[in-house]
Amino acid sequence: MDLDLSLLPQAAAQMRGALSNLYFAAARLAPASAREQDPELDAKAALVDQSYYRLIRLVNNLSATRYLNGAPLPQRDRDIVEFVTDVFARAASLAPLRGLETRLICAADSHICSFCPDALEQLLYQLLSNAFQFTPAGGLITMELRLTGGRVFLSVEDTGPGIAPERLETLFDSYHQADAPAPPPQGLGLGLALCRGIAQGHGGTITAESHLGRGSRFTFSMPDRLSGATLSDIRFDYGGGFNHALMALSESMPPQAFEIRNH
Repeated sequence: MDLDLSLLPQAAAQMRGALSNLYFAAARLAPASAREQDPELDAKAALVDQSYYRLIRLVNNLSATRYLNGAPLPQRDRDIVEFVTDVFARAASLAPLRGLETRLICAADSHICSFCPDALEQLLYQLLSNAFQFTPAGGLITMELRLTGGRVFLSVEDTGPGIAPERLETLFDSYHQADAPAPPPQGLGLGLALCRGIAQGHGGTITAESHLGRGSRFTFSMPDRLSGATLSDIRFDYGGGFNHALMALSESMPPQAFEIRNH
């Protein structure tokens, strides 16, 4: 029997409320002031925070299943260089906790084009999360923004173990799970399928290339155009006032990233 994806956002809304209640109850048992004075308590509370962030990320992915059909997304004109730089900076600030180096390549200082900020942010964080997760300490994560031939190209490249050629054909299918080992939880298998839907919603594409033992490169491409719309979109996801980058990358971060001293 096929899964009715229209039910997932409703389930996500119910789960979000219950998770928030659990998190704030835990925060009262281990308040920040106590965690700052007790490293052992902080380390234990960090595990609770990590679990909460991971679950909220999964809930947000359930809410985002509307992207899977690749329908056109509401877009507005915005400086994509500024946008990408901001997303990259927030992710790069967490990379040392994984022992990773990061690099941003972008020749342009500014460029206005049309895109959906919420959806594109989700796509970039998904690609960065995968790169963080599968790249061993000492590796390099590179994000590149190129503007050429009337198109925008955004890529995320890692120096991880790579992906077997036979897996590339189904990499963007819903519920696909890669063979490479990953720390639990491994997610719902929706991440790259959502990326494909987001790319299609921009009238674009997403591709993957990989070499075993050398790493992988994911490239999102969309038309470089203006829509004339400048109104802000309403966010569908939820960060609860917490570190949005840490939530988006929670599956790839060590428990120490959630300690008070690293917030």
